Amino acid sequence: MWRHGQTAWNVERRFQGSTDIVLTETGLAQARRAARLLAALKPDAIIASDLKRAATTAAELSAVTGLEVAHDAGLRETYAGQWQGLTHEEIIERFGEQYAAWKRGEPVRRGGGELETEVAERAAPVVLGHADKLPDGGTLVVVSHGGTIRTTIGRLLGLESRSWEALGGLSNCCWSVLGEGARGWRLLEHNAGTLPEPVLGDDD
Repeated sequence: MWRHGQTAWNVERRFQGSTDIVLTETGLAQARRAARLLAALKPDAIIASDLKRAATTAAELSAVTGLEVAHDAGLRETYAGQWQGLTHEEIIERFGEQYAAWKRGEPVRRGGGELETEVAERAAPVVLGHADKLPDGGTLVVVSHGGTIRTTIGRLLGLESRSWEALGGLSNCCWSVLGEGARGWRLLEHNAGTLPEPVLGDDD
């Protein structure tokens, strides 16, 4: 689960949501660096949100691996209505109670937009559908957005929605790695910017 590279709105701390913002030059450089690393995982398939910032990020991995990217609107970032385009400070100033309720883990339609559970309900099946098509031991790279990745991971791990915030955010062009264990999905790496290392002594 790979977050897109930096955008101007990321730098300005503006809530992007489903607004279609492009990468900065820094974001493009981040995507190129990360793509070279992720190519070493020898992915079998790449899927991505169709918003430009994710699609452009995915294109860098496609260029290195030769794999086609399957774009899906189900992987877009949370639609957040009136919050979109506002800075963090402006959201707190204008929607303070709504913001506080969201931070407490309550189901909130931020800016009149989607619930986090609704985002998970559209994104998780896209991921699972493509994962089911992989060869045994295959690797799927999902290029998406911070909020969508967090909610999808929360859903795949079977966590209660109010605790999804505990997963923490992803830095631009960092990723999280999930694998299938004996009892379902496991979170193997979170907010990583280097290739995963084997886990030795899992419980000690």
